[in-house]
Amino acid sequence: MKKEHPSAGPTAARASADLNHQDELPVATAAGTRNLSLTEKRREQICDAALELFLQKGFASTTIRDICARSGVNQASIYDYISNKNDILRLLLNRLWLNSGAPSLPDLLEQHPENTLKENIVWYLKEFWSKRRKGTLLAYRTIPHLTQEDRKTMRIRDEEVINRLTVIFQDLTQLPENDPRIKIIANLVIFMAGFGPFRDWLHRDLDTDLVADTVAAGIVAMIENLANYSLEQPES
Repeated sequence: MKKEHPSAGPTAARASADLNHQDELPVATAAGTRNLSLTEKRREQICDAALELFLQKGFASTTIRDICARSGVNQASIYDYISNKNDILRLLLNRLWLNSGAPSLPDLLEQHPENTLKENIVWYLKEFWSKRRKGTLLAYRTIPHLTQEDRKTMRIRDEEVINRLTVIFQDLTQLPENDPRIKIIANLVIFMAGFGPFRDWLHRDLDTDLVADTVAAGIVAMIENLANYSLEQPES
């Protein structure tokens, strides 16, 4: 028998309804051409080349000249499509991180209550590791070069997911809303998903299904065991 989770409960639904922050990192308007199709094509060329270089050489070591040489876009016209390197980075993060196509775990839990908690977590991890792999690598390696506002935008998106997960896990465990352990687990789930793209360093020969299943089993065990012990309050 599948264990039901309360992802479609009233509290979770309320959290989902409150989630309406869909901001992207702002990019400059392409002022040099009115041909939107050409602009998108050139930006795609530029971004594809820049992504390879940012991951290979690092953001700071990559020059606009490097990107032009790799992309085939003339250096005299590249600024018709982007304003600077940070503009390219924002375009890439919008595409590979903020709009990767990977579903969030709260969305899966709310939209697929017929699945067990573990099944939805496995689904989430595999989708995340597949569709956000390059976005995660890029974000991890370029965080020092993001502006404060760009970091804030990305942080807000992660906090929204964590807050929704916290509500769902609270419904699942029936622990008090002020129990800080629930949010700790929600943060840990996001960390595990984000760490997945780096797993090649540790166990590159292991099957992805096995890794996702094992990680998901660990997450479920942590959630289910929260209610098995009381929170010890520190002595004042």
